[in-house]
Amino acid sequence: MSSRLHNLVMETLGMRIVSGDLAAGDTMHSEHLETELQVSRSVAREAVRVLQSLGLVETVKRVGIRVLPATDWNVFDATVIRWRLAASGKGGQLRSLTELRSAVEPAAAELAAVHAPDELAAELLTVATQMRAAGRTGDLELFLDLDIRYHGLVLAASGNEMFNQMQSMIAEVLRGRTHYGLMPDHPHDEALQLHMDVAHAIQAHNPELARNAMEKIMRRTMDEVGGVWAHEPRIFQPLPSSESV
Repeated sequence: MSSRLHNLVMETLGMRIVSGDLAAGDTMHSEHLETELQVSRSVAREAVRVLQSLGLVETVKRVGIRVLPATDWNVFDATVIRWRLAASGKGGQLRSLTELRSAVEPAAAELAAVHAPDELAAELLTVATQMRAAGRTGDLELFLDLDIRYHGLVLAASGNEMFNQMQSMIAEVLRGRTHYGLMPDHPHDEALQLHMDVAHAIQAHNPELARNAMEKIMRRTMDEVGGVWAHEPRIFQPLPSSESV
């Protein structure tokens, strides 16, 4: 029960902050949260502690719980990504994530073709085959599960632990794309074949083909969902001062 209530408080406050209902500089008080959300002090404090770790709030003595600006948020955290995809500015978040994927995943595929253990390469090909079957039948939920597994395997097979840590981030953007109606009812045959091509290239230890096929996957993704962020402004954050570097 305590865990469920903690998650309720965290989700409620997190969404309010990310959606802008609570703006940067706004303050809250723990006792007000306890009353409004009908939770104990320990539950409210634990939820606030998690939000602090995500960079969404800070506690200030004699002031309360203060909302921090988006420049302080841990934008790589999967929970923050999920909240941002559920908010009105999802287009900008989707653009940032897709551009990040476009930079990382072709490089990961290239590395995987050089370094992937045989068992990971074999599993990747199996998952790609299952994806093609699920995509052709229009089973989008199964396709989503397989797609998450597929891209996670590519990152893992790169042998780069920092790429591997991006699995949960990429899983959230793939879920968001499906759950917010940004996937076609039947994934295109070309996209399905490109996933097969990457898997075959990795198994054949052909880094150039693996990278090129993954780049084509990402270009298709940009073309298919780019309209969602067409009018979203980009965010240009100031560099830290030289004194703080």
